[in-house]
Amino acid sequence: MLRYYGKDLLDWHRGELSSRRLQVLLKHLPRDSSVNRELFGEAADWSVTDHLLAATVDHLAAANWMFACVNAAEDGDAPDAPEPVPRPDGKPYAGPDEEPEPADGPGGPGEPGPPNRTGDTASGSIGLSPERLVGFFG
Repeated sequence: MLRYYGKDLLDWHRGELSSRRLQVLLKHLPRDSSVNRELFGEAADWSVTDHLLAATVDHLAAANWMFACVNAAEDGDAPDAPEPVPRPDGKPYAGPDEEPEPADGPGGPGEPGPPNRTGDTASGSIGLSPERLVGFFG
């Protein structure tokens, strides 16, 4: 808090900082703060833009893979499916067809996770199967 707001935690003990003000300051710490890094790990570094960019790369790779599959010779080997961009939580992107499961935050299961966390699924693995791609692009 000292780094971002110029307020020392000892100010609360001294009575110079109210409990409500302390709560507000802690709640609105920037994502690069050490508190957010401790609570959420690498996921604290990912913004909405980072998640959207990773999803864009995944969809572009899937589209290129589908194009290569459609235009490949019938008797030839199909190209390997692309690997999704690794996400900070280690799980692949859930995609638009699947409902994300509530994130497991610092308070336990069902508690809110880090800001802008996406891609949690019930199974934890979704892959890029042809059926899934047809469902998305079809």
